[in-house]
Amino acid sequence: MKIIIAPDSFKGSLSAKAVADAIEIGIRRVVHDVEIIKVPMADGGEGTVQSLVDATGGRMVSLRVLDPLCREINSFYGILGDDKTAVIEMAAASGLPLLKEEERNPMITTTYGTGQLIKHALDMGCRNIILGIGGSATNDGGAGMATALGVKFLNEQGEEIGFGGGALGELHSIDKSGMDQRIGLCKISVACDVSNPLIGLEGASYVFGPQKGADKTMVETLDENLKRYGQLLEQNLGISVLDVPGTGAAGGLGAGVLAFLNADLRRGVDIIIEATGLEGKLNGADLVITGEGMIDHQTIYGKTPYGVAELAGKYKIPVVAIAGGIGNNIEVLYNNGFNSVFSIVDRPMTLKESIDRAQVLLQDTAERIMRLFSINLHHK
Repeated sequence: MKIIIAPDSFKGSLSAKAVADAIEIGIRRVVHDVEIIKVPMADGGEGTVQSLVDATGGRMVSLRVLDPLCREINSFYGILGDDKTAVIEMAAASGLPLLKEEERNPMITTTYGTGQLIKHALDMGCRNIILGIGGSATNDGGAGMATALGVKFLNEQGEEIGFGGGALGELHSIDKSGMDQRIGLCKISVACDVSNPLIGLEGASYVFGPQKGADKTMVETLDENLKRYGQLLEQNLGISVLDVPGTGAAGGLGAGVLAFLNADLRRGVDIIIEATGLEGKLNGADLVITGEGMIDHQTIYGKTPYGVAELAGKYKIPVVAIAGGIGNNIEVLYNNGFNSVFSIVDRPMTLKESIDRAQVLLQDTAERIMRLFSINLHHK
């Protein structure tokens, strides 16, 4: 028998690798003669670096970069087991959790630190880069990131403008001549799970600006500034970004990676599936177990378990998901590749208790699943 264990992390509790290890323990309580392949997964958001490093036998890299307010902080990225692919979470340098609530101000926050992470990965010899762009504190269209890589954003007097979405109002021209030439040698994949355009009522500023600290007046200013930025990208670089789906992601960083990195914007879980080689590992599998902290009807919108189930369905392999909690309307999952969904919560308990006991609860749930699956095997 061959079983693939391919879960996401349980946020605030266990990494994807720790989840997979716990599930394996539960399975082996029931069956011993089984091949188990563990593939820690992610969807491009928080935990992606750790999951891919664990899944490929890679390593973590620590360095100092500038946070969204240009303060020096400790940050990180991963280099995968192939020693040439870097995986970066922009939130590790430019993320909202790095700021106190009263510090949130997308008029001045910058993606410069994300550019520093990319530059360091280039210095380490990486020529494939996977970039997750969720959780940003910024609304600068990726101008800060590009500045760290050598691009100059100039005002009417030919002077460099400041950082942040507010400064884009002074932008007059973009000089790409000093950009790091190694970018042209790279394949860059960006995990982007939103389809918002750069500007307008569905764009970066109106939809995501308020959670980053923007009031109504700031939102309007930021949107106007991104419009100017987008127009100048088209005039100076010949690249159209204003209405392209996904360019509004991460405060317009989606536009920046298209314009300056020649990146592909792709569904996060698809990038992770490719990087882990999950599809090849499914060959001959009898069962796939996936999961994450919460599973509900929104899981089908690009979340890790859905990506795994979708792929397993291609080969008609049964899929069981394990969740910390089960939300509303999960019936939709049964029509989209899932055979069953199990919660680890086995009696009334607080969220804190379920988080604290997640490892043991996962083991016990995996054991119950395996006992049920074994009945089917014995009657074949």
